[in-house]
Amino acid sequence: MAGQKAFLYNQNYCVGCHSCETACMVKNQVDVGVSWRTLDSFEVEINGRMVERYLSHSCMHCAEPQCASVCPTKAYTKREDGLVIQDHDKCVGCGYCIYACPYQAPKMNPHTKKVEKCTGCYDLIDAGEQPMCVRGCPVQVLKIEDIDKLDAEGAVKEAIGFQAFATNPSMRFVKMKQ
Repeated sequence: MAGQKAFLYNQNYCVGCHSCETACMVKNQVDVGVSWRTLDSFEVEINGRMVERYLSHSCMHCAEPQCASVCPTKAYTKREDGLVIQDHDKCVGCGYCIYACPYQAPKMNPHTKKVEKCTGCYDLIDAGEQPMCVRGCPVQVLKIEDIDKLDAEGAVKEAIGFQAFATNPSMRFVKMKQ
């Protein structure tokens, strides 16, 4: 049985280029106006000077996904590796999952009137490859690994712009340098 997968993100070296977003959009043919991966920027003080830091985020593939628990059509399933997958054919566009997700990962597609979200590129994962957002990053600050391995290696659960909620998000961070 595969272990729970988690994204590992290194805020120390992200340059804010949006390549992760673009790679995701191209691979998944995401409509204009919908983004499964988002890059936010924050200005923070580190060692007495203001610096810009970024947060690349998508679906957190939570251990306890609220999107799945509130969906009236049971459009969400959780794979053995922890990836939370949505069956688009079952989605009726009610939006309950959008409101239930503390990370605003599910997005309403204004063209189809249905909700969409990151798949973790499970097709690539199944082929032993990294998701497209990871492959698209020119500075290699994003990857997906077994969550137990990341935790054992000292990854942290919170970072600038990100708070871990009770859903137990499968997102880890390289500890910030001071």
